[in-house]
Amino acid sequence: MRIIIANKFYYNRGGDCIASIALEKLLKEKGHEVAFFSMKHPENFVSEWDSFFPTHVDFQKGGLKKKLQAANRIFYSQEVKKQFSKLLDIFKPDVIHLNNIHSQLSPYIGELAHKRGIKVLWTLHDYKLICPKYTCIYNNKICECCIHNNVINVLTKRCMKNSLAASLLAYLEAIFWNRKRLNNNTDYFIAPSHFIKLKMIQGGFPQNKIKVIPNFINRELTDIKSEKKDYYCYVGRLSEEKGVETLLKVAKQLPYKLIIVGTGPLKNNLKYNNDLIEFVGFKEWDELKNIIEQARFLVIPSEWYENNPISVIEAHCLGTPVLGANIGGIPEIISSANGMLFKSGDISDLKEKIQQMFKKEFDYNQISKTAREKFSAENYYNEIIRIYE
Repeated sequence: MRIIIANKFYYNRGGDCIASIALEKLLKEKGHEVAFFSMKHPENFVSEWDSFFPTHVDFQKGGLKKKLQAANRIFYSQEVKKQFSKLLDIFKPDVIHLNNIHSQLSPYIGELAHKRGIKVLWTLHDYKLICPKYTCIYNNKICECCIHNNVINVLTKRCMKNSLAASLLAYLEAIFWNRKRLNNNTDYFIAPSHFIKLKMIQGGFPQNKIKVIPNFINRELTDIKSEKKDYYCYVGRLSEEKGVETLLKVAKQLPYKLIIVGTGPLKNNLKYNNDLIEFVGFKEWDELKNIIEQARFLVIPSEWYENNPISVIEAHCLGTPVLGANIGGIPEIISSANGMLFKSGDISDLKEKIQQMFKKEFDYNQISKTAREKFSAENYYNEIIRIYE
């Protein structure tokens, strides 16, 4: 089978990128012909298909002219049309598997494929199709105003960076790429969690077109080390919705070492003069797996509707328990056998649960065994190939 995977970045920038690139590797291992479509970026991995990638656009940088050129990508881009059409002509795919494509690539590529009669799948890594801001967050709190198609709220509330211009652009994007149009151009939506499927249904998408397939791990895994060191860790983006600030408020009050792995917009605002809190920045897998594997537990303090966090799956596969916020899709993958839950955003509950996690005993080998079976690449492949075919 011939498959094109599309994601706007082709390096390990976030969970959507990790999942897309892992899927490419998995499908190739299974003997399929796979092409990747992305935009050019200085951090991209080398790809035999990068001559088809459209130029990189950045909505944050450049003068007015460059920002207007970037904004044009949201609705229509002659360059994207030309490059993607060339790839379709040469590669002749059976399936297009979309991932995080809005803005820089836009859903236009799905429409182009659909018009040629090519099957189109779309994995939902966030809530963009039902929330113009992606996150269902307003003023640092959960907001579902747009879920029932009242997308004017993104404009009236100025959800995008509290900017009228940015919010107007997001509103126009939601009107232009409306739900009916997206649904008509997509054969199936892949929901990594039951939670995001529920929200999509609430947003008017048909239940029979949404298939739940959790993320998988396609990393190099070795036998786990049953010995844990005396620290806990956070792995992820340093941004408001991830709850890192709440975690740090609690960590300062406790006598346990916390290792923070990752980078993001808050990286320069989160430095603490505390010997028990260590920021180590972004880490590639070889270093990251050692940090996670030797931690007493991983904490995921999210304050947004987390979908199906790869960091939790990775931790469990390495035999590391997880303390997670009771929000979004997180409760679907955490049980008393592999971790604990706390009330999202609740400082006192988080503090209490961290203390309990340091006292609680877990069967690390069993956590790893169960997770490696549940989130195996083989399981994912068996599910996705049925939909492809």
